[in-house]
Amino acid sequence: MRTGGIDSSQIQSMIAQLKAAATRPQATPPAIQTEQPAAKVDFSNALKGALDSVAESQNKAQAMSRQFQLGDDSVNLSDVMIQMQKASINFQATVQVRNKLVQAYTDIMNMQV
Repeated sequence: MRTGGIDSSQIQSMIAQLKAAATRPQATPPAIQTEQPAAKVDFSNALKGALDSVAESQNKAQAMSRQFQLGDDSVNLSDVMIQMQKASINFQATVQVRNKLVQAYTDIMNMQV
């Protein structure tokens, strides 16, 4: 019997395969780490690292652009444009994150206690 383009025998076959896979014992049970607590992430360090990577990306784009303008044959125009777009996207994402943080701060400050 065919229902909606799929043969019912194929459905039964798939169900049998799923049941067989479910009853098959796993080779190793998943490991649960209980020995060490999760490392704490310092927000200021994470933010500084993100801003440093954006600045590094912009500096790299500027350096590649300068090399291309000076006539360095090892730098292609396409590589310069790609690096500049990466730097632009990184900066735009950073601005959006900043805007969200400012909005969250404003919302929290406007809450009545």
